[in-house]
Amino acid sequence: MEEKINLMKKRFKHEGFTFTEKQERQFYSFYNKMIEKNKVMNLTSITEFDEVIDKHFLDSISLNRVIDFTQPLEVLDIGTGAGFPGIPLKIAYPDIQLTLMDSVNKKIVYLNEVVEELGLTSVNTIHARAEELARNQLYREKFNLCVSRAVANLSTLLEYCLPFVQIGGKFVSYKSGEVEEEVKESKRACFLLGGKIKEIHKFDLKDNKRSFIVIEKIKTTPKTYPRKAGTPSKLPLK
Repeated sequence: MEEKINLMKKRFKHEGFTFTEKQERQFYSFYNKMIEKNKVMNLTSITEFDEVIDKHFLDSISLNRVIDFTQPLEVLDIGTGAGFPGIPLKIAYPDIQLTLMDSVNKKIVYLNEVVEELGLTSVNTIHARAEELARNQLYREKFNLCVSRAVANLSTLLEYCLPFVQIGGKFVSYKSGEVEEEVKESKRACFLLGGKIKEIHKFDLKDNKRSFIVIEKIKTTPKTYPRKAGTPSKLPLK
């Protein structure tokens, strides 16, 4: 265990992160929990410890490149799946108020176990589809930060995520590879949904080319969005 924690500590330090012993053990416990649960449900294809450090943990917490975590943040992670980026963000920045949302209930059950095992506080988990939850006034335009590492077209993600973001807040999409064409194709959707593309931040994480697409919410999302469940993915706004 100590050998793995030292490896993790070295990788974190190389990328500019220094954590307490408690945080390091939370990351390590999260890894073990995910690998154990992965034997009975499909959470991730990335299971080697060094790869999880880079492709899951560091990738998730590198959001500090574009977001100021010294300010109060209510964060919604849409399509969180195995808990990325939400759980690593909560470990790294424990003061955030975090809501994890996924449409697969067994993943929410697993995440509840993770939250309890790691002793995380101020974490809310929700089993729901984004298209339906966005109609709930308890959640619509209530978050100052929405994040998603879900693999989907940016126009689709904008329709899922922007309805939850308050005016002045941000939605950040985690992406890999070249994103310019996707961003260009999503500009009309972004405008319709009340957003404005603020920044495309590209960076390398070991051998992986990553991007953060930062969308600022500048006006209220029309009540017609999101469209009914399934439509945003089948017919992305253009």
